[in-house]
Amino acid sequence: MRMRRSEDFRRTVRGGVRVARSTLVLHAAASPEPHSVRVGFVVGKSVGNAVTRNRVRRRLRHLAAAQLPGTPDSVSVVVRALPRAAIAPDEVPTDFASAWPQALDRLARRPAEAGGRR
Repeated sequence: MRMRRSEDFRRTVRGGVRVARSTLVLHAAASPEPHSVRVGFVVGKSVGNAVTRNRVRRRLRHLAAAQLPGTPDSVSVVVRALPRAAIAPDEVPTDFASAWPQALDRLARRPAEAGGRR
């Protein structure tokens, strides 16, 4: 399921854990909706023109879909592409594959009552 509302993006980015790589930054937070994994993508103009941004977004969406079966329920994830994602597209799958489980692991180890960033 995709995130569409800015409030959902904001809640995930501000209240979750953050994992950075050279091509992307991944934020993960506990989702207020039970039994759903929500994923949102942020690909800004600094990444490139519209064609480039859409290419990067499609690549990220494809990589996220592959990770969903092993993802626990009630998680929201925001993936923010960095300009390097367009310059070095071969690095994106490796960065994504390492950032996704690390973010979920950090989220699982985080105390439920902790608020804000770590």
